Amino acid sequence: MASADKPGGLARYLPLAAMIAAALLGYAMGWHRYLSLEHLAAHYDHLRATIAANFWASLLLYMLIYIAVIALSLPGGAIATLAGGVLFGWLWGGSATVIAATIGASIVFWIVQTSLGRLLAERAGPWLQRLKAGFEQNALSYMLFLRLVPAFPFFVVNVVPALLGVRFPTYLIGTLVGILPATYAFSYFGSGLGLAIGAQHEAHLACLARQANEPTLECGFGIDTSALPLGRLTIAFAALALIALLPIVLKRWWPGKAG
Repeated sequence: MASADKPGGLARYLPLAAMIAAALLGYAMGWHRYLSLEHLAAHYDHLRATIAANFWASLLLYMLIYIAVIALSLPGGAIATLAGGVLFGWLWGGSATVIAATIGASIVFWIVQTSLGRLLAERAGPWLQRLKAGFEQNALSYMLFLRLVPAFPFFVVNVVPALLGVRFPTYLIGTLVGILPATYAFSYFGSGLGLAIGAQHEAHLACLARQANEPTLECGFGIDTSALPLGRLTIAFAALALIALLPIVLKRWWPGKAG
């Protein structure tokens, strides 16, 4: 009998089924296509005007969208992070993204642990067993390592700890702290990108005004890379470069801490 595997029987698969159904619906309706810089730039003026009129409601809506992207594992998480910086600035955008990403990851953790945790852990291959050994030595340190090192896909790090029986408080702290550096770096880059998009919109509007007297004038819209603020880009890329070096640093430092 299927319900004999674990208390709750088939009911424990309902959250997973709901998540899969919502994700399939999102893909079928093309929600992920809206997560693009082109779409953001095309609607930049309208979005900025809406945010100026309803800042907190807009920030909350952004967080809800971001939570859905992470919880449903839709593509475009990096673009959504940039969008937060573009629309809200690096501080508000980055902070909202950290909170939303942590909530979304926690939803995935809870669903996987509830529906599949013991079943998949029992059928895990050698690679998962090696990760399990690392978590057993020092779960929080290993969580921070996996979150800080950009080589590990975000969705994978959402799922694996749930399969290995990591306690939720440990997972929560490791996620919240571990995603801070890259999130704020991307948000800071996004804030610089927002300045460039704003400048291009002003140039586009000026071109449209001239077009009334010059019908042959073409007024296309695009992001001019020369308009990107060099100082902000330098800081953002320097931060991302430091994050990219983390695997080398942590490879030397972490074994002593985990042991």
